[in-house]
Amino acid sequence: MLSPALKTITALEIALIIGCATALAQSNLGPVAAQSQIRAQRPPPPTRLPDAPGTPKLTPVGVKPGEANIWRGVPGMNPPVDADGDFLIGPDYMPAPELTVKEGVPQGEVQQFVMDSKDSKFYNPGIAREVFGTVDPNNPKTLIVETHPIDYKRTITVYVPAQYVPGTAAPFIVTHDGPALGKPDLSLPHVLDNLIAQHRVPPMIAIMIAHGGGDAQGHERGREYDTMSGKFAEFIEAEVLPLVEKNYGVTLTKDPEGRATMGGSSGGSCALIMAWYHPELYRRVITYSGTYVNQQWPFNPETPGGAWDFHAKLIPQSERKPIRLWMEIGDRDLLNPNVMRDDMHDWVEANNRMAAALKAKGYHYQYVFAVNAGHTDGKVRAQTLPQALEWVWQGYPIKGAAK
Repeated sequence: MLSPALKTITALEIALIIGCATALAQSNLGPVAAQSQIRAQRPPPPTRLPDAPGTPKLTPVGVKPGEANIWRGVPGMNPPVDADGDFLIGPDYMPAPELTVKEGVPQGEVQQFVMDSKDSKFYNPGIAREVFGTVDPNNPKTLIVETHPIDYKRTITVYVPAQYVPGTAAPFIVTHDGPALGKPDLSLPHVLDNLIAQHRVPPMIAIMIAHGGGDAQGHERGREYDTMSGKFAEFIEAEVLPLVEKNYGVTLTKDPEGRATMGGSSGGSCALIMAWYHPELYRRVITYSGTYVNQQWPFNPETPGGAWDFHAKLIPQSERKPIRLWMEIGDRDLLNPNVMRDDMHDWVEANNRMAAALKAKGYHYQYVFAVNAGHTDGKVRAQTLPQALEWVWQGYPIKGAAK
């Protein structure tokens, strides 16, 4: 039976997707080019209304004076940093002032180094695929995917705040989908410079980790991010963090309350996967458009729905874990019925279900539903990132902060 969201995809649209795939498969295009054209001709995701069935009761963050539409908030306004629950922002957005370099604010250092897959005991060799997989006739919840081994390099970008005192154990945040070598993204460092100077977050080190390449089932990024296990957290603990400490002369805290992880899309679900399977390592999590859907590959019978199982069974059926989770979704976020037709590929429904599951178990969470926003929407991140960081670090001692 189709979910309410999947019913918005018409038979004509499904026929269009299948027709495009068939025509391109018969053309002379290579597999990568063919897949790109299929994605380009796929119908855009529908807008999911903030009051649609299954959506948590959202609190609009602000309403413009005189506006009759309760879904039109004040641009630039975010939920309170000391409140849990379900909130609505948008449809207009403003970049947060904390993204801008401020005169007189101490600036941290940003440096990069490269890791070679050949040196890894966890992900050597990497994997890649040529074409998207086909549904397993014996198990419609997974795909048959042909892969081949690859070697790859990943860039690690490290921000060390100006306030770091050598020899002290620093709190830190790990982020996924880190920037490429020679192209560091300075948005997070700029935000941290300002928040640290204002005593809104502790002086923390940021470790931005690039993935191993590709996306989803059969590619290295998918294997690292979508696998429901503690392996990627263990890889970071054993192979990434020691190099950060060695290369830059810093000490990283062992206290899980002083460790955060953040990501978008599959990088977001990976952030929660790290904390879920290793709460003794990470307890603070930020996700944008988290891929809480069935994208795990290879198939794991313990979690047959992949990250969909977070809200389907893992959170509801487990004791509450000491995890604090900030999460965001856009009203035009991904809806990908794809070849599996498993009712487990609607990002909005998945995140709505996550919020409901977290609330039912009494978690500290903040859910932000962004109107007029797509998948990992840049304008939403530009407005909310400082607030998300401040919210997720609530309860952690910050020297100099107002009592």
